Amino acid sequence: MIRSRSKKVLLVAPKAFPSELVAGYNAVRQVSVQSAIFPSIHEVKPDVILFDYEHMADDMEKILRRLQSNSYYRNIKICCYKNKEHTRVDGLLKVLGVNHFFYQEDLEKTSKSKSALSAINGILDASILNWVAGVA
Repeated sequence: MIRSRSKKVLLVAPKAFPSELVAGYNAVRQVSVQSAIFPSIHEVKPDVILFDYEHMADDMEKILRRLQSNSYYRNIKICCYKNKEHTRVDGLLKVLGVNHFFYQEDLEKTSKSKSALSAINGILDASILNWVAGVA
């Protein structure tokens, strides 16, 4: 779901997290403790950091300010996963350096559209097979 050319992703979230966001990435490291974020950044050198907003709570602003103040972290893209959109909070996070937001409702929309597309593809495949069988 993260659309960038990133190879390494650092996921700051609890153990129960939607797997659709990091599907397709081999080098994903999950950190659930806020004190392990910066040691993990130095160890993994990620291209993208994905924060779970509800998990981070009050420490989110402090961590984003620290990421913005140090030039070592400037090339890292920051994404944030939230349950719902909130204009004022999202604006503050955007100013603090968040590049992209993912919302729970976006994940639900993509799963519904993927299931609908797979059903349509199944119908088309069956009709093409019947047509080919009829020609032969």
